[in-house]
Amino acid sequence: MLKSLFLCFFLASTAASAAGQNPLPAISQISPTSGPEGTRVQISGRSLDTVTSVLFGTSPAAFQAISSEKLIALVPHRAVTSAITLVSALGRSTSALPFVVSNDPRVPEEVSFKAGYVNPVTPPPEFSSALLWGIAIADTRVPGYQSAEVKIARALLTCRVDAKDYVLNDDSGRIRGGLYRRNPWFGTDRHEPMPLATDPLNHAVVLHVGQVPSLVWHFWSASPRATLPPGHLQGCTVKVRAWISPGALLQVGMDYWRDPLVSYGAGGNNHEAGASNWYFPSPGWQEATFTDLGGVQF
Repeated sequence: MLKSLFLCFFLASTAASAAGQNPLPAISQISPTSGPEGTRVQISGRSLDTVTSVLFGTSPAAFQAISSEKLIALVPHRAVTSAITLVSALGRSTSALPFVVSNDPRVPEEVSFKAGYVNPVTPPPEFSSALLWGIAIADTRVPGYQSAEVKIARALLTCRVDAKDYVLNDDSGRIRGGLYRRNPWFGTDRHEPMPLATDPLNHAVVLHVGQVPSLVWHFWSASPRATLPPGHLQGCTVKVRAWISPGALLQVGMDYWRDPLVSYGAGGNNHEAGASNWYFPSPGWQEATFTDLGGVQF
């Protein structure tokens, strides 16, 4: 009987000791408490190095534990205002206050990625090609949007392999693309030909987005999809020289592909590297950029 009581006491003490050494993660503070998707949120608390996933509502977030008392999480795509939940092997804990998702009101609601992001999932190692892309749309809330336009003078894609930068695409005054469904955002791959005009003075292509405001003007490099150089890929950078009129918006990004010739399809032939922040109207020319060099920036 005494042995049994001693054994029970020993097991209970061991369990309590283990729980004390590795308690359930807890949130004491989040900063900031509001922001758009992609916001870098610092979470303070305890046992944060034991966290296995971070949820904004039900949406999983990319995160990195800096220490047992500090963790950085990125507000995920299409997150809504909700509490933050930390998940560990011992259970879950939730923030006392919600994180308020407040996207830039200049970006229309139906847009998919309302802020820039880098895909935390790296492309499959066998993918051997890359291609830049851009998205131009009209903002029908702006008076006079019917005359909105975006001009593209240059589209440049460089990729860094073994610490050396290589040019994969460099097109001036040329792009390809199509008009895609806008609501829901890219709801189908079916598309219409994209009408293109030219601006000889600036050696640019003109997208009259205000003339077809119900669709997404999705463009990509005019030159063929390029093969990545052999070696260790560190990432790629997109640079698009553009002029954006009132009532228009622009976003750029890139995809990795299985090879230079494979077509788009349901078999996972392309892997989105990410997208830039949105670029807005300006009196002068702008350089819209995206890069996944360095991966997700915590």
